[in-house]
Amino acid sequence: MTSSRSFLILLVFAVAEFVMAQAHPIPEVPVRSYFDEGGKAVIKVEIDPRVWEEAPDKAKYLFNQDLPALTEQAKADLIKKAADYTVANLEFYLLPLGKVSPEFKWAITGEAEVPLEKPDQPAAITGTWETTIPAGMSGFQVRAGEGNKVGVYIHNHLRGKALERLNVLFPGEKSYILDLTQLSGAAAVAMEGAVGEKTTGGWWATFVDFIHQGFIHVIPEGLDHILFVLGVFLLSRKWKQLLLQVTAFTVAHTITLALATLQIVNVPGSIVEPIIAGSIAVVALENIFRPQYTNWRLLVVFLFGLIHGLGFASVLGDLNLPPGSLFAGLLGFNIGVEFGQLAVIAGAFILTFWIRKEETYRKFIVIPGSLIIGALGLWWMIQRTFGLE
Repeated sequence: MTSSRSFLILLVFAVAEFVMAQAHPIPEVPVRSYFDEGGKAVIKVEIDPRVWEEAPDKAKYLFNQDLPALTEQAKADLIKKAADYTVANLEFYLLPLGKVSPEFKWAITGEAEVPLEKPDQPAAITGTWETTIPAGMSGFQVRAGEGNKVGVYIHNHLRGKALERLNVLFPGEKSYILDLTQLSGAAAVAMEGAVGEKTTGGWWATFVDFIHQGFIHVIPEGLDHILFVLGVFLLSRKWKQLLLQVTAFTVAHTITLALATLQIVNVPGSIVEPIIAGSIAVVALENIFRPQYTNWRLLVVFLFGLIHGLGFASVLGDLNLPPGSLFAGLLGFNIGVEFGQLAVIAGAFILTFWIRKEETYRKFIVIPGSLIIGALGLWWMIQRTFGLE
């Protein structure tokens, strides 16, 4: 049973690394560009103050209700931090000119510049650069710095129209090149092998980008979702029972992910996140005290899948996807999530398939693994309910 103990030790270390994970989704940095006739251009960067923290996903939001307590100097410090962060972590290019240095004007606003009205509304520091680009510019591109800890969300606009293609950049990645030759009516010229429709993009490019986005929100960022899937796996390795549970979970979170992203359903994260943590504990404890698969388990997985879908929806909701890109982004993100979940199950199977005897598997894998998962779920539920650090 040396291999079994090694597996458990590795699991404990992996859990310990993330044990303080909070309910807050990892913030992203939206960059929105607006290009119009005559070279008129506006570039906006929105900085969530959590992004410059050591662990952005654990940091507290800056809420509207917190702003009155800030001195003018404190607000000025926030703006300086946002400006410094942008210089250090974002690069802007006008082709063929090369790298440019935008002169942003900064203000504390709501996310997506929605007016700050509600006390619990998150605040952001928004930089705006209004300029006229030089004649002859053929493309616009953004690069995320190597040291960036969060994704950079790129959304471009031409002639007042939001383009369907979206980008989410990870550290060191460049966005697609936005074709600016369309503004002057000139023929598109070759730019790094991407021109015309490829540089303005379409639903397919957004779809592919969001598959990637969905996957990383499970692996490595979605530890709570990973543990829930592992809890489902630990009950039974029989393919039919596992397939039924995974299918029920998939259908459920697809429903609520779509409803919440379309803003048909809106449940606060303060309610959703503790329930997600509680769901982890429930499936883990069921593995210990109700070891036999029944239809009841299928219902439990489906109901909790509805809640997990609301948790995933907070990611897409924060991006304010335009209608033309919403379906492609939603579908791609959901497929990415499924790939992430299947990867978790495949990894768990590879680590345990060699244990043939069910008694041995239950004694050395199911019981200890479920105890660890259940304990974490209960602790996170307490943390998220009472706002503990």
